Amino acid sequence: MSIENISVNKSFGGWHKQYSHHSKSLNCSMQFAIYLPPQMGSGTKVPVLYWLSGLTCTDENVMQKSGIQRIAAELGIAIVAPDTSPRGEDVADDAAYDLGQGAGFYVNATEMPWSKHYQMYDYVVNELPELIEASFPVSDKRAISGHSMGGLGALNIGMLNPERYSSISAFSPISNPVNSPWGQKAFTAYLGEDKANWLNYDPSELMKRATELVPAKVDQGESDNFLVEQLKPEALLAAAESNDYPLMYQLHEGYDHSYYFIASFIEEHLRFHAKHLSQ
Repeated sequence: MSIENISVNKSFGGWHKQYSHHSKSLNCSMQFAIYLPPQMGSGTKVPVLYWLSGLTCTDENVMQKSGIQRIAAELGIAIVAPDTSPRGEDVADDAAYDLGQGAGFYVNATEMPWSKHYQMYDYVVNELPELIEASFPVSDKRAISGHSMGGLGALNIGMLNPERYSSISAFSPISNPVNSPWGQKAFTAYLGEDKANWLNYDPSELMKRATELVPAKVDQGESDNFLVEQLKPEALLAAAESNDYPLMYQLHEGYDHSYYFIASFIEEHLRFHAKHLSQ
């Protein structure tokens, strides 16, 4: 489980670091970023928030654009940001931005050529936390969050693994991918034509039938260009209502799909997670 350090930057008394390692589940080299808050210097084991980024993004987006380090340093939470897909010359890809490298959708692909590398669900749920907890002074208390495609991943992974995560949050998630052009395209490629196989990767479907209810927070910009066609938060809200799911949802006037939106409300999300991580 060796990791190689790529970069180091001091930030708000803690450290932002990037690492590469060979992933067994993805069968390729992967990169992740971690923010280590200053509390770790005293030997304290801190909880971890896993951040899943959106289409075309990498580990760098949230670390460089959101301002997440300031509040993570105050609260004593480590932030881990994996890449959004496997990458490399021998990794299957597509010319479009919404399929292939940069667009892993946090699923375990079953269809060729994708199944050889695109096992992002296993990577995020099992391999990466095992690596982080073996390599850094962090506890096994975890929360998960993400944006857009990563918001979809965070909601799915959190609800499917309620014993592993204290809380879930998402910005502008793809809430009902089985009825979204992005989701339909990716799921057909990665999971095949049988739509029954898609349902375990649809947050609205999972929220309807959840029995262990992990607290969730979702924020959505009202001026998001993808709101109506791709994101479909109304399906998630209907699912939460049908199952009395503990979902905090806020629609924000004037905000779009960008990191300007995320930076405006990231503090609220970290305080939400800190409350549940401390319980």
